[in-house]
Amino acid sequence: MARPIWTGVLTFGLVTLPVALYTATEDHTVHFHQLQRGTSDRIRNKRVNERTGKEVDTDKIVKGYEIDEGEYVVVEPEELEEIAPGRSKVIDLAGFVDLHQVEPVYFARTYYVGPRGKEYVKVYELMRSALDRSDKAGIATLTMRGKEYLTALRAQPGVLVLHTLHWADEVRDPADVVPELPERRTKSDSKELRTAEQLIDALTIDWEPADYHDTYEERVKKLVAAKRKGEEVVGEPEPPEATNVIDLMDVLSRSVEQGRSRGRRGGGGKPATGKKQTAGKRQTAGRKGSEDLGSLSKAELYERASAAGVPGRSKMTRDQLVKALAGQAA
Repeated sequence: MARPIWTGVLTFGLVTLPVALYTATEDHTVHFHQLQRGTSDRIRNKRVNERTGKEVDTDKIVKGYEIDEGEYVVVEPEELEEIAPGRSKVIDLAGFVDLHQVEPVYFARTYYVGPRGKEYVKVYELMRSALDRSDKAGIATLTMRGKEYLTALRAQPGVLVLHTLHWADEVRDPADVVPELPERRTKSDSKELRTAEQLIDALTIDWEPADYHDTYEERVKKLVAAKRKGEEVVGEPEPPEATNVIDLMDVLSRSVEQGRSRGRRGGGGKPATGKKQTAGKRQTAGRKGSEDLGSLSKAELYERASAAGVPGRSKMTRDQLVKALAGQAA
């Protein structure tokens, strides 16, 4: 079992739950060493005193905050710990927000949250189930490894997850970064817009993360293997040319037909659900319409909404999914 990277307590209202954080993801990127060209000599980074040019041992390095050019205030690690001893062990949920209100750009890293002991499992599962059914995220701050984080606690099937978030002043305004953005009030041609929406509908698939993998990593490994054997390395084809605005409607229409054909054939990954299959699932959903939808989690509701072909379901809250399904059942 993995070791926790942080332990402390999660508090909401008057409830306190001892928890531990575990890294939720891992890096499988192909890593290279730096070598001097023409040799097998490794290049290593060293901590060097910029005045003397001599290497400095790690235990002799301290943190310094520059208050003026060349003038520093030295801060020891234990001093940083002392100014937030309690907060570094507490995730205090300040409130709850609707998940769709948190833009993806704010999310940084993800951790699994687990109970610290079997005696806390009941409280843990109660919290997870309540968050799942409410379709909300708990917002809190957390001090970990000498840094304070804004975090969002949310439910996944069987586990709570904690996302570290970027602070508001760390997220750039796209208008300051991206040139040539369209005017926000500009409306696309209605015919082109409808066709683009049809294309999205024709290419709609179920989200299956296991269907995707890092193909670039595979190509890098093939490149290394080919070079080791002295074989010729074949490059990837160039990307297609940009679509001409004049041809946009024609390209959209042909794309829609291509997407629908792929769905009828049932090939090419996991295409949009075919019409016969959708109709069958709608009948199944209708038979289950008499059940108490309010007792289902959002994931279960979304699965039924997908089977019933409820439009706009990906942006719906849990309550909206319940209403949409109840309306179809009626």
